[in-house]
Amino acid sequence: MKKILIKRQDKIQKQLKPKVHIAHLPVTHDFIKDEFAIPGGVFIAKNHTWFSINQEGIAKVGIDDFAKKLIGKIDSIELPNLGMNVKAGQPLFTVKQGGRSVAFNSPITGKVSQINTLLQGNLVSLELTSYERNWICALDTDMIDDEIKGMCIGKSAVTLFQNDIEKCKILLKDLLKSEKREGEYMEEGQIYIGQLEGLSDINWQKVVAEFFVR
Repeated sequence: MKKILIKRQDKIQKQLKPKVHIAHLPVTHDFIKDEFAIPGGVFIAKNHTWFSINQEGIAKVGIDDFAKKLIGKIDSIELPNLGMNVKAGQPLFTVKQGGRSVAFNSPITGKVSQINTLLQGNLVSLELTSYERNWICALDTDMIDDEIKGMCIGKSAVTLFQNDIEKCKILLKDLLKSEKREGEYMEEGQIYIGQLEGLSDINWQKVVAEFFVR
C-alpha cells in the first residue's frame, strides 16, 4: 500500500498542465516546471525541434519543451559531424535514453557549422530548459527564406503545442490500457514529465512516430 501511495505522489508531482506560455528571455528565469514553455522569437517545427536564427543566417537548433518533457531523462545525444550538409527532413541528431533513441530530422537546410559540446558534457541542464544555451547544433542555412514559412512562432507555436498535447493525451490513454498493472496508480487523460520512460518499446515507438518523426 505504501509503494502505491509513493507512486501516486510521484505522478502528481510530475503531472503536466495542458498550458502553454510564451516565455521571456532568459527562459531559465521564466520556467514553470509543470507547464510547457516557448520562448518569444523562437521558431518551432512540427517534429518539435526549435531554432533561432541570427543576422548571418546561422540557426541554432534543439529539441523543444514538448519533446524534452515527454522524453524525460536524456542519457546522451548523438551529434552530427561538423561540415555535414543536411536538407530539411533529413536526420540531424539522435537523442538516446537507455537502449532507445529518437532520431530528429533537421527542420531546415544547411551545413553544420557548430556543435554544442558544452551541452554534451552537461545534459542535466536540459532539466531547466531545452532552449537558449542548450541548443544542440548550429546550421549555416541555405534556404531559410522559403523554409521559415512552414515554421510556427508565437501564437501559432502555442496552437501546435496545444493540439499535440490533446492528441498525446488521447493516444496515451489508449496505449496505457495495455500497460496497467493491478494496484498501480495511473490516471488516464493526463500526461507527465518523462511519460515515455515508462512505456514499453512498442508504445515508445508509437509516440515517437506520431510526434517526432514528421
